Amino acid sequence: MIQFYISIAWGTRGIRASFDLTTFPNDKWYRHEHLNRQRWSWSASTRARRYAAPLDPWPTVTFRMMFSAVSWTGQLIFPYGAKDLPVEGFGRSVVRRVLGALAVIMLGLIMAPAVARADGPARVALIGVPGLHWHDVNAADTPNLWRLAGQSAVGSLSVRAVGRTTCPYDGWLTVSAGVRSSVGSKCGPPPAPEQQGAGAVIPGFDWLWTVRDVKYAGTLGAAVHAAGQCTSAVGPGAALALADRAGRVDRYAPSPDKVADWSGCGVLAVDVDDLVRPYINGERLSELPESLSPARRKAALRAADAKAGAVLGLLPQDTTVLLAGLADHGSEPHLRVAMWRAAGAQGHFLGAMSTHRDDMVILPDITATMLTAAGVAVPPTVIGVPWSASRTTTLDDGITALRGADVAGQAIRAAGGPFFTGLAVLQVLFYGIAFLLLRRRRGLGGVRVAALGLASLPASTFLVNLAPWDRAAVPVLALLAGVASCAVVLTGLALAAPALWSRLRGRPEAGSVLGPPAVIAGVTAAVLVGDLLTGTPLQLNSLMGYTGVVGARYYGLGNIPFALLATAVLLLTTAVADGLVRTGRRRVAVALVAGLGGFAMLLDGWPGIGSDFGGVIAFVPGIAVTALLVAGKKVSVVKLGAFCVAGGVLVMGIAYLDYLRPPGSQTHLGRFAGQVFDGTFLPVILRKLTAMLSTLLSPNLMPIVVAAFAFLVFALLRPGTASAGVLPVAFERAPMLRAGLIGSLVSGVVGMLVNDSGAAVLSMALALAVPLVLSAGIRALAPVPPEPSPVLRPLTT
Repeated sequence: MIQFYISIAWGTRGIRASFDLTTFPNDKWYRHEHLNRQRWSWSASTRARRYAAPLDPWPTVTFRMMFSAVSWTGQLIFPYGAKDLPVEGFGRSVVRRVLGALAVIMLGLIMAPAVARADGPARVALIGVPGLHWHDVNAADTPNLWRLAGQSAVGSLSVRAVGRTTCPYDGWLTVSAGVRSSVGSKCGPPPAPEQQGAGAVIPGFDWLWTVRDVKYAGTLGAAVHAAGQCTSAVGPGAALALADRAGRVDRYAPSPDKVADWSGCGVLAVDVDDLVRPYINGERLSELPESLSPARRKAALRAADAKAGAVLGLLPQDTTVLLAGLADHGSEPHLRVAMWRAAGAQGHFLGAMSTHRDDMVILPDITATMLTAAGVAVPPTVIGVPWSASRTTTLDDGITALRGADVAGQAIRAAGGPFFTGLAVLQVLFYGIAFLLLRRRRGLGGVRVAALGLASLPASTFLVNLAPWDRAAVPVLALLAGVASCAVVLTGLALAAPALWSRLRGRPEAGSVLGPPAVIAGVTAAVLVGDLLTGTPLQLNSLMGYTGVVGARYYGLGNIPFALLATAVLLLTTAVADGLVRTGRRRVAVALVAGLGGFAMLLDGWPGIGSDFGGVIAFVPGIAVTALLVAGKKVSVVKLGAFCVAGGVLVMGIAYLDYLRPPGSQTHLGRFAGQVFDGTFLPVILRKLTAMLSTLLSPNLMPIVVAAFAFLVFALLRPGTASAGVLPVAFERAPMLRAGLIGSLVSGVVGMLVNDSGAAVLSMALALAVPLVLSAGIRALAPVPPEPSPVLRPLTT
């Protein structure tokens, strides 16, 4: 597909034009200011879309043509980059191509004004219904919303702003800023604007960035005004969303019945607060999960549906409509409603690149979607990206799936605290009981099985998502029962598989010291790597992963899964390396550790796959230390520091590559690189440091760290007293196991220091590594079976 892009702008600085052509089969317009190595791409001048204030108040006109590729069309453009231009036979070819390009530009200059007048400005309207989630929407109680859903792409909206819940003020403010924003103590309804003629002004609007540090407040309205368009707001929340940096909206009405002209401005927002208003006490959102009776909530829903239906009936037919449940209605967060009525969107799920999900979007995406629909350039500070229609669905199936996503997220929130508390209790009890039994050399088989069972729990929290537990009558119980069942099966597999392998080899009594730990580590690593390569469906809504309801992460490798992946990969590779070293193939063993570890590390840090910044920094020293120990080398503090620096350099290189991509395609890695370049990265570092330090006081995480470390250190210093010598025996029978354990601890400690999850990283690394090493040590106490004597056959005569 050939795409021509011609942009003409005129104003106080004269007439400027640009011309672009690309053969790439996608919907992106590639604009370049000079000849470059990108084949078939050339620009005659600067980018007109960058013009804003210097051209005001004069208009900017854009003319686009798109048609199928024709062989001669490519001759208009240089098929080489600036440094690849041929020297011989260049003159006439260049002249023809330049003249052809100029002819197209002149055609655009002649035709663009007429085309612009014919098309007219695009219209977009945001209808905000704070507190609305998909369980509210049905044909009986909300017929207008149900009808709109049938005409739209539908998705889940994660309304997470800054705090645990998002009040209407924060939701509308986030749309205004294009980044997650919070007003702080006054978290309740949005401020009331003051009417000024046809428009309105929010008094003291600069208070948001001078006092509350919401420095991007007004971004949406300012971008619309910079493009020469006007804004129309209905209700206080809509005025907050569309206000420019002076707090001004061009047209304002307190309610829909006061609006005289719905087509006066191309960018419109309507605040339908009938549902959330009963939940606001004074100036604050209710602190109860649900403060209304079912009857009162249904009445509020019907009022909101009637108002939204009235607005939909008054909007011009060509208006792109976004309807969003912009805020929470109580102390429990939910996934909210997102509908997008636009050309080609009907009958699809609604997703965005910000979440890398085809059925989930976030609040800042609304800012980018409105600006894009209005034909306005999205400011680089906006972290959201435009909505997009994804896979097809029917209305009933789509809403059922979206309701299930909220149920799953709620179940994870409800079960997460008890699960980690129970895990901490189990870990502490395990080490205490193991200490007593190992000293007496009693119950060693039970301790070994318990160790493998504990180590099986992390992988089980992801494997359970292969079953539809969220459809059960009691999802929380189904989830926990599923995790326990998976752990039992995985423990049995870890014990049976090595024994079966030994039997197949003809040595049923031999078994393997590293066999069961290698099975657990291998399954854990395979589950997480496979999850990364398939878009992380198992980490979403999992106990050790993340959920859109909480909104801390939507894709990639979370901090706890990173700790599990690093530990599992290092223990698995050293288990295999142990056999290689025994057969004299030490170099192959080192290459295995470095190769598989490096592959997992790249998956962890690569944008759009793992997208984990701190994980790369922690993974590199863990891999390097393990590889050095497998190679028989010593590790010094200087080398360890150099490995950490290398990890930092590597992840910044990955972040820089991500930063070079278009803003809408960047992950948080690229955005952080941009913050480093513009000097605004320190608040991010301080926020993550504060979060990391706060985890050191976690009652669910630190007991695991303390108990595991105490047992490990005591077992190494006083092996005969603490663990009946199981660890020294394990390291003697499987020398490479020590390298895997040390490498895992290095990654865990560094990961704790560089990630905002802090103690969670180290605690999960220990929760997986120490039980596996202990189980290997108990198996190592068994007597070594003698090698079978060769069978002497008589010589044939």
